[in-house]
Order: sequence, then C-alpha cells, then structure tokens
Amino acid sequence: MESRRDRPEGGPPVVEQEAVLEAAERCLRTWEPVWTGFLDGALREEAEARLGALSDLRLEPWGGHAGAERCRLLLQRSEAALSLDQVAGDFVGLEITGNFLFDPAEPADFRAALLAAGALPEELGDLWVRGDRGAQAITAQALAARLQGQAGRVRTVEVHFEARPLAELQLPQQRVPRSFTTVEASTRLDAVASAGFGLSRSRLAALIRQGAVRIDWRVVTSPSRELRSGERVQLEGRGELQIEAVEITKRDRYRIRLMRR
Repeated sequence: MESRRDRPEGGPPVVEQEAVLEAAERCLRTWEPVWTGFLDGALREEAEARLGALSDLRLEPWGGHAGAERCRLLLQRSEAALSLDQVAGDFVGLEITGNFLFDPAEPADFRAALLAAGALPEELGDLWVRGDRGAQAITAQALAARLQGQAGRVRTVEVHFEARPLAELQLPQQRVPRSFTTVEASTRLDAVASAGFGLSRSRLAALIRQGAVRIDWRVVTSPSRELRSGERVQLEGRGELQIEAVEITKRDRYRIRLMRR
C-alpha cells in the first residue's frame, strides 16, 4: 500500500500536498489568513499553479528573507487580503554553532542533523553555512523553542542550538538574476553547473553524487547527465540555473546561455 508520504513520480510527498490543500480549505471556510508550513520549490510551484487559478484565494510566498528558497504560503480570501506585514508570521532564526575547521559540513548535513533532532520538514526554512563556525536557519517558532539550549551533532562535530530573532541573523546575500554565456566541451551536468554556480567541477560532481543537485526539482546523482534547453538546475543555498539556449559552435563545442537566480 502506498504510504501517505510516498512521492508521486518526481513530485512532492502526498502528505505535504494534502496539508497545503487543507490549509486552503480552512482559509476559504473561516475567512482567516492561514500560513502553510515551509515548502520546497517544487511543492510551492505546484501549489501556486493549482490554487492560483482560484479567484477567491490569494497566495503570497514568504520565507523570512528576500530571495528565500524554502517559503511558506500566506493564504487569504482575495476580498479580505491584508499585506504581509499585517499578518503575524511564524518565523524565527536558529543558530547552530560548532567548530567545523577540521570537518567542513554542507547545508544538507545541518538539515539532516535537525531532522534527526526531531524537526519536521515543514518547520525548516532556508539554512546557510557560516564558514567553520556552523550555520543559521529560519524555522518555525515551535522548533526553535524545542531545540533552544540543546546539543546535537553534525557529522563528527558537536553543536548547540539557540533561537535568534530574524533581525540578528547574518542573512545570505540576495541574488540578482544574471544572464551569461559559457562555452563547454559538452552539456554534462557537472560541467555546466560548475560554470553556472562558480564551483570547481570536482566539487560539483561530488555534490551531485551526494544528491544535493536537482533538475526541475528532481534529484539527479549522475554528473554525466546531459542538460537540455529549458531545464532548471537547483543547488541548495546557491539558487537556480535556467538553461536558456544551447548552440553548437564551429569547433563542435557547446555555447550555453544561462540565467542564474
């Protein structure tokens, strides 16, 4: 029997889809603003496509900072909608401190540690690494309260959790969409994404094998996967690449136009 948390092929978990639909129904029934939990990009886009067609429902994404990748949706009756700053949102910062000088960790390592500590996916917003000192995240207040003052472990490093107001976080720099062109010997994922995200090819290949890279929100673990025009490549903490055009040059190389967001 299919689990409620099973994903339709390439899609978001069914239980998360149902939670968004239940939030929309509650909003329409009660006329009160309703926040969903934090959603990944795939589920947010699906919700906006399915619910955005309803004229009596207004959707507004917000993840606690401009350019957030994981957002909550504020659902309101269109005729009674308020602005974001008029609706209390359940957003708080979480500091994760430890000494990562000798065991550097990726965002996925911190996220896995939070889930192991009892966090629910819908309680976790964006998370970013702060060098060798640890990481910061945006979470639901209930999660930050549960973890406040507690200790945990990320990889081999002991960490401590402390709730912070959003104003005290060192938020990641907001990315400005930028279009540029690169010429590559192939359209392999590791080659194109290396140029697009500004990482070495070996580092990008390692991240791909770890499952940290997605194409159109589907995890891809093969660095040799060929990219096609129109596809989007996502890497947590580094945004998204849109493959806008692929042309073959006179020297049988590939001129690839990218949009980075």
